[in-house]
Amino acid sequence: MIRELDRVILTDSLPEHHLVAGDIGTVVLIHGDHDGYEVEFVTLNGETVAVTSVRADQVRPVGRELAHARAMSD
Repeated sequence: MIRELDRVILTDSLPEHHLVAGDIGTVVLIHGDHDGYEVEFVTLNGETVAVTSVRADQVRPVGRELAHARAMSD
């Protein structure tokens, strides 16, 4: 079960927020009975890219995975 402050992986791209599937965020709020989450996405140097609400099916918990970096366009 996903809890507040857990890292999650985005499963759908959110181009309106400059986010792509695979981006990693941190849950800052749980909506309802885990119907969705407020998730903060930050760059590796700590700059917040987006804080957005996502449906439960748009994120998944982090497993045993290797992170990969991508450059953000301006």
